[in-house]
Amino acid sequence: MADIACTINGQNRGLNAEPGETLLVALRRAGFFSVKHGCDTGECGACMVLLNGAPANTCITLAAQAEGREVTTVESLRVNGQLHPLQQAFMDEGVGAVQCGFCLPGVLLAAKHLLDHNPAPTEDDVRDVLSGHLCRCTGYRTQVSAVLAAAARLRGESVGQRDDTAALAEESGLKVVGHGEGKVDALPLLTGRPVFTDDFKIDGMLHARILLSPHAHARIRDIETSKAEALPGVRAVLTYKNTPRRPFTTAGQSYPELSPYDMVSLDNKVRFVGDRVAVVAAETPEIAERALGLIEVEYEVLPACLTPEKAMQPGAPIIHDEPDAERIYDASRNLAAHIVATKGDTVRGLEAAALVLDRTYRVPQVQQTPLETHTCITYLDEYDRLVVRTSTQVPFHTRRIVANVLGLPVKRVRVIKPRLGGGFGSKQEAVVEDLCGHLTLATGRPVRLEYSRHEEFTASRSRHPQTIRLRTGVSRDGTITAIDMWVTAAAGAYATHTLTVQANTGSKALWLYKSPNLYFSADCYYTNVPPPGAFRGYGAPQGFLPLEVHMDEVAEALGMDPMAFRRKNWVGIGDTNPLGDQLYDAAPGFHDEISSCGLPECVERGQAAIGWEGRGVHAVPGRPHLRRGIGGACAMQGSAVPGIDMGAVIIKINDDGSFNLLSGAVDTGGGGDTILAQIAAEVLGCPVDDIIVYTSDTDFTPFDKGAYASSTTFLSGRAAQLAAERVREQVLAVASRMLECDQHELTLADRRVASPDGDSVSLADIAIQTLHRENQFQIMGHASYMSRPCPPPFCAQFAEVTVDIETGEVRVEKIVSALDVGMPINPRGVEGQNDGGVTQALGYAVCEEMVYDEQGQLLNPRFGSYHIFQAHEMPELCPITVETWEPSGPFGAKAAAEIPVDAVAPAIVNAVANATGVRIRELPLTPERVLQALKAAGVSG
Repeated sequence: MADIACTINGQNRGLNAEPGETLLVALRRAGFFSVKHGCDTGECGACMVLLNGAPANTCITLAAQAEGREVTTVESLRVNGQLHPLQQAFMDEGVGAVQCGFCLPGVLLAAKHLLDHNPAPTEDDVRDVLSGHLCRCTGYRTQVSAVLAAAARLRGESVGQRDDTAALAEESGLKVVGHGEGKVDALPLLTGRPVFTDDFKIDGMLHARILLSPHAHARIRDIETSKAEALPGVRAVLTYKNTPRRPFTTAGQSYPELSPYDMVSLDNKVRFVGDRVAVVAAETPEIAERALGLIEVEYEVLPACLTPEKAMQPGAPIIHDEPDAERIYDASRNLAAHIVATKGDTVRGLEAAALVLDRTYRVPQVQQTPLETHTCITYLDEYDRLVVRTSTQVPFHTRRIVANVLGLPVKRVRVIKPRLGGGFGSKQEAVVEDLCGHLTLATGRPVRLEYSRHEEFTASRSRHPQTIRLRTGVSRDGTITAIDMWVTAAAGAYATHTLTVQANTGSKALWLYKSPNLYFSADCYYTNVPPPGAFRGYGAPQGFLPLEVHMDEVAEALGMDPMAFRRKNWVGIGDTNPLGDQLYDAAPGFHDEISSCGLPECVERGQAAIGWEGRGVHAVPGRPHLRRGIGGACAMQGSAVPGIDMGAVIIKINDDGSFNLLSGAVDTGGGGDTILAQIAAEVLGCPVDDIIVYTSDTDFTPFDKGAYASSTTFLSGRAAQLAAERVREQVLAVASRMLECDQHELTLADRRVASPDGDSVSLADIAIQTLHRENQFQIMGHASYMSRPCPPPFCAQFAEVTVDIETGEVRVEKIVSALDVGMPINPRGVEGQNDGGVTQALGYAVCEEMVYDEQGQLLNPRFGSYHIFQAHEMPELCPITVETWEPSGPFGAKAAAEIPVDAVAPAIVNAVANATGVRIRELPLTPERVLQALKAAGVSG
């Protein structure tokens, strides 16, 4: 290694680097973990530092270029414990601005560079600077606000504090719940502390690389690894020849999983470009990469099926012909899953209708693109147990999967989940942990395996593409008489989550409107492309695109206002899911009845904010080639998986009256840990700072099914509430003895228990009494919660667009997103979820799509060619929170994480139709697709 003399954060010090090594690698080796790996191509900004005061992306900057220069990382911003005004502004902005925090170091440095040169920036100035920093969580709105607030403070101006208290919280007298508390883990995220999976080093760690298939479908006739094994520094090379064959699914679902066991760690057949062929562990990443090039593979290339249409043809190549796969619906027809659910008789319902509309819609395969790629470190602890430190949303499911694949008892596997740099469903899959574990068992050494951005696109997971045929019958007054929906879905090479995602498409979408007759079917075919899986919304966005565009088309055919037509037919309090018992494999007692519904208010407030009364004005003055349009759509989601999933929480008191809260729940960035702390603090009469949250270590925290199905607030939050209530009862019982007062006369607030006559004791006094003076017992409460109800959150989302009829460009000008999530436990957190979900849905609507060539090669496996919205491209975001009270939720709360992604795409499609008169039934609305549709309809500039 060469020594590179440079100054880092004001101190003269050297960096050690190999020839050709990037500054990113050298800085992280030196312990500057704020510099993040996100893209490999300088497009995401997560690795940015200031080099001689100028922004530089270290993933494309050589370490040698730092010679004699000043390197500034975010670790330098906090001086003598004092946060920089930028860090403080983000802290004050709350959950919405921080979220997963993976992008924050680069964002903060870019903002510092801006404010150093421009102390009074405009919003456009800030967005321009932040355009080099991708964020998949926030929608950028609150980050821009934080930078502008910091600029004002640096100029000596006062910045007012927002009132973020929910009206229901004020009415109920709640002191913590319903208030915009700061994110409990914001400080380490804003200061660049080592909190993510890869921010962990252990002596003797090997580095793993995966050899990926160049073919979409092929059998491995032979594989020769001797040259790779002989390379100095290589410690293991694994293939199907020396790896146990144990079928499994990567889907992190409740056990037994509904997904087929159609995968093994390393197979003698590959089923998509990017499938696993071999894995290598070596002393350095460079040696591991060189070893991959020495592996010789003889392939028998097989015909590939890249689409369901080809996979379903008679005589199509069978993708899963292995005899040991389990739970495939019909492998001989490439049919991974088949679903049918009915209510009434749709044939008769359609026959009785005055109008029947029959349309077909298509939605694309899109990628979650969390900035933190899949990363895993495995090692054997002092008891010879396998420790798996990994970026997972489902640590307990991951433990079960890994133990099964490696042939270990569950007691020999421990899974630790650090902070997550985004997930959005992609980390609900165990896609790297098995390989990392195999290598540790083979070598006895710690092993690190991290996906490149290219691998994240090709070997991770994505959203299922679907073709949906929808028929709706209505009477002359607009009453729906029947709806039927046929889904044809691509399962990809492995059917992880395929059955349940498609079931969710029907169960969520077909519940929104009342109809006496419903029919839903889904056929899910294996294809030779990277497998889709769980993605935020979990099938609901696919269902609401056709449904909500279809509702507009039906209303148009009837001559009705589209929202008036919806209002006539939508569900309300007391209605139940007509297909839920068929589409959920729920436990007995499953109860799916609406007990709170703010949809009417969501529509009313959303229409007012978007200017619904002006949707008939399409002309843009002085610009005849532009057309303006406004559209809207509605949706509903769910809160956890009813009757199946559960969460659990343990709370114990400490000597000073603070509390430890232990939960297996996973905070993917949206503020789940903060929500649990707020709920516990409300019950225990203390501030959020007194709740120390520790989550997701399978050895020390109780079981929780993890972060999916919009469950943390509703499910884990209810467990936290119950556990806190049990602790509260113990606290009051001790206080009653100390104060010689009846327990039921005591009040607990502001860290003290008080009697009616004014005497009081502190929580610290009570802790000391029980831990050191009395009979010495630990005040501690434990609760588990598994919900029978599944209360749906609702939304109404509206879009204003401008369409260029000469180029086909669709510019989204404004998105109004009104959500009913029950009581907002943290209003700023709800807004953050709203902004982030809307931004992901924007990409789904207008620009994101995984595109393959005829050989099944993904053509856009990087940021840039796979375009996600940047700060300067964002429309105006208008988040609205409609407060209702859900009786089954903790303090009246429902879920908030998934509902914001559901109705944005159909709202935009409907807005384009309003602007141009042309209905486009396929996403995304790329300029090429829009222009083609306009020309076909005879619309021109």
